Amino acid sequence: MSQKTGNKKLLAVSFIILQTVIYGFGDPISKAAYASIPVYSLLTARYAIASLLLLLFFGRRISNALKNVPIKCWLVPVLCTGLAYIIGNVALELTEATTVGFIRSLPTIIAPLLAFVFYRKKYRLFHLPFQLMVLVGLYLLCGVGSLHGFGAGELCAVLCAVLLAGSLVFGEKSLETIDSITLTALQAIVSCLLSMLGALAFDHGFDFSGLNLTYSMVILYLAVPCTIIGLFLQNAALESIPAFLVALVQSLGPIMTAFFSYLVLREKLTTVDMAGAVLILLCVISDTVLENRLSHSSSDKM
Repeated sequence: MSQKTGNKKLLAVSFIILQTVIYGFGDPISKAAYASIPVYSLLTARYAIASLLLLLFFGRRISNALKNVPIKCWLVPVLCTGLAYIIGNVALELTEATTVGFIRSLPTIIAPLLAFVFYRKKYRLFHLPFQLMVLVGLYLLCGVGSLHGFGAGELCAVLCAVLLAGSLVFGEKSLETIDSITLTALQAIVSCLLSMLGALAFDHGFDFSGLNLTYSMVILYLAVPCTIIGLFLQNAALESIPAFLVALVQSLGPIMTAFFSYLVLREKLTTVDMAGAVLILLCVISDTVLENRLSHSSSDKM
């Protein structure tokens, strides 16, 4: 593996770390906003703003890209993303943000399985201990004292995790034929359409009666940093590193969610929480470093 390739992989990992920071702040402020604005109405506004901005700045590029790419190349990852984001936000409304963060990080295990089943992707067994220890860390961080039962919110979070894994695995495949900006725009547009259907079906229309300046800023944050920048960072990373590694690094997300949940929602961190956070961080760093070293060693032998 050349130095340039190694640097691209590290840059891709840094993209996902930044994404987890952005999403970590987005989770608790979303939960706070749901107290005044119905879920699907807020999501419709979020994804509509993101879609309009992407079309405004990249409309011609997106149009040209879609002329040469059949719908089957991008439909599955786009639907997975849209459904995952909507169901994940419903989970946030129904249960604690830290609990959602724990369950929603299961793609670190699910993604490699999907990649093997659908694409026969090779899987290096040295990743397995790190992934299992990440699950332990996630349970310590978000599960102990948080998982009081398994209800509708937890079920939504599990479904969200499966869909997120699908968006990574199928998205990685789609990026072989479509660029990251176009995929990001399609994910935002389809998420907007699904949110509109949800608002009409479950919110009895669009309800923004609780909207004020603070919640307007929340929606803008969710639209631009969380949707446009967050999705682009993920798609750009998938062009350089495999889906399972993206999922592993995204397991840092609950650390960010727990931290910002403490600041915004006063969901307190205990010593056990902190131990889980440290374990996750050590596993992600160790796995990333080992992956780079083994890839470099394999390249040198060729």
